[in-house]
Amino acid sequence: MAQYTPQELAVRLKDGLLSFPATAFAADHSVDEHAVRDHVTWQSGFDVAGLFAAGGTGEGFSLTDAEHAQVVRVSVESSRPEVPVLGSAGGSTRQAIAQAQASEAAGAEGILLLPPYLTECDQVGLLEHASAVVGSTRTAVIVYNRANAIYSAETVAELARRHENFIGFKDATGDIEHLAKVYARNGDRMFYLGGLPTAETFALPLLQLGMSTYSSAMFNFVPEFALDFYRDVRNLDRDAVTEKLNRFVLPYLEIRDRGKGFGVSIVKAGIQAVGRNVGGVRPPLHDLTEQDREDLSALINEAGISPLSPALTV
Repeated sequence: MAQYTPQELAVRLKDGLLSFPATAFAADHSVDEHAVRDHVTWQSGFDVAGLFAAGGTGEGFSLTDAEHAQVVRVSVESSRPEVPVLGSAGGSTRQAIAQAQASEAAGAEGILLLPPYLTECDQVGLLEHASAVVGSTRTAVIVYNRANAIYSAETVAELARRHENFIGFKDATGDIEHLAKVYARNGDRMFYLGGLPTAETFALPLLQLGMSTYSSAMFNFVPEFALDFYRDVRNLDRDAVTEKLNRFVLPYLEIRDRGKGFGVSIVKAGIQAVGRNVGGVRPPLHDLTEQDREDLSALINEAGISPLSPALTV
């Protein structure tokens, strides 16, 4: 049973840091349910506003429908009650509807609607695809503006008119003109979050466009650093943000950019570097090289980050 109404969830999510827990896999690439529970329990112990299960960093694109439902269910069960868990929905319209409804049945507070699979589409088709998914669930829905799902300001407004449970717009394009149009047309009807890779890099300038929050992948392994960074952004402390960018984020990007798909691989390597384990990535992704791992571990140490500090009292 959902703890938050869609509108209450929007209020909670818009003013706190968000993250996507990595999905733990065993050596044979099967879902490691025990490790998923352990990781989500640890992540939800910090002052995070919400967690998205089976999303991009959670390799939702590599999960079967049954695994997707399993990961969402386990994440809901493992998160402390104050931290809402949202699922994801992607693929064809029917597959996205099935995933949205499975997430709702698992107790998720909402879903992130990922782009439809592969094909190009215009605004008419995109609107009907998104509307069908949003209308299939009572939980809150956030659309992900990226790849072949670039929602015009008018399409966003029409979705908002049709569906009260449509609450959020997540962007992975960084197109300033487009974002300005979406925000100007829709205002406070919903909340806006950044979803570019390693969102910390873009967080401060996007705040000026109305994006009050973002999803932090590095929260998976350096949660306190990620929370401190978010507070600096919201406080408009440019000096503190710049210091953290130079001390950790930008060198981290240099390692991430050594290979395609390393945006997820480096997160799992980071989790291992701080003494926790969620296994490796599934193909078509591949794990970091040994040298990359060593460089990441050295960076974490040199940056003086203490990821294993006590979390909130649960």
